[in-house]
Amino acid sequence: MVTTATADNALKSYYLGVVSDQLNFAVNPLLARIRQTTSDVWGKDVRKLVRVGVNGGVGAGTEDGELPSAGGNRYAQFVATLKNLYGTIEISDKAIRASANNEGAFVSLLNDEMDGLVKSSAFHFGRMLFGDGSGTLGTVSSASGSTYTMDSVNAIAEGMIVDVYNTSGTAAAKGRVVTSVDRASKKVVLSGEAISSAATMKFVLQNSYNMELTGLGAIFSSTGTLYGLSRSENPWLTPYMQTSVGDITEAKVQKAIDALEENAGSKVNFIVCSWGVRRALAEALSKYRQTESLELEGGFRAISFNGIPVVADRFCPAKTMYLLNTDDFRLHQLCDWQWLEGDDGSILRQKAGKPVFTATLVKYAELLCSRPCGQAMLSGITEA
Repeated sequence: MVTTATADNALKSYYLGVVSDQLNFAVNPLLARIRQTTSDVWGKDVRKLVRVGVNGGVGAGTEDGELPSAGGNRYAQFVATLKNLYGTIEISDKAIRASANNEGAFVSLLNDEMDGLVKSSAFHFGRMLFGDGSGTLGTVSSASGSTYTMDSVNAIAEGMIVDVYNTSGTAAAKGRVVTSVDRASKKVVLSGEAISSAATMKFVLQNSYNMELTGLGAIFSSTGTLYGLSRSENPWLTPYMQTSVGDITEAKVQKAIDALEENAGSKVNFIVCSWGVRRALAEALSKYRQTESLELEGGFRAISFNGIPVVADRFCPAKTMYLLNTDDFRLHQLCDWQWLEGDDGSILRQKAGKPVFTATLVKYAELLCSRPCGQAMLSGITEA
């Protein structure tokens, strides 16, 4: 007999482990390369001490002269608030009762719900890795009624619930459903009435404004602050960035790799770019030799640039390539994925005033890069 109690037990004992593995290692190849840890988590914050520069207590001298003065290491402290990451499934009371005497049907129901949750979560967590933490999905360039032309629709899909913010950071509309996406013309249709003065506004994932992971979009900047520190006072917080690259060549990529090793002692071990940039790089490399293929953790495949995997990601900005040392990145978390539980330990709970039950996965985490100056970005690349 299938009940909410047996469903709770299935979610705890079987689905949690499977879903956690999928979300941690199968979202995309970049996340699979980033180590996850509970270290440096203090209450609601991540507080990480990072070493800056080199130890000053080294020098040369005479046989009987003064020894070098102890210089000690220089440190800086990163402080970032853990982000609250949620994923919710919803099952109607009718569906539970209809499958009460058929365990196979109920398992199929749960499998379908969990599969949808994993795909949706993978979409958004993969997107967050390249975002700036604001939750922005795209910027409106023009509007006609409830149809909005965007600068990009890569991060937008039918069924998503979005909030619309103006340039001052004030919400102009909340809880709108994306009903249609025309990817060729970059047009999105939202539910509800037309939003006045929508041009130049931005779409943000529901209730997520300035609450997402600190992704590459925030790390690769030369202004403002990062992890509570001013970039103008700490130049080492600014990565290596080259704009208007044009045609990609092996020499241009190698120059960025060499600059990181020469100036920061950083060894690039992972390259991620847009699809068009990967095609352009593969074409450039094929002129001199056969392009090699690599298999990565999580079942992903990549082309090789002198032994370094190169992967394409749909959320990587167009005409852009990131050259990373993933050893410098950590996903700091309070705990791994867990179900939100009620006071009685139940996972499935009735939604107030509605004949449906919901269950919510949660993870409190933040992405930190301990050595931003050891990372590089090439942009303005001519795509193939």
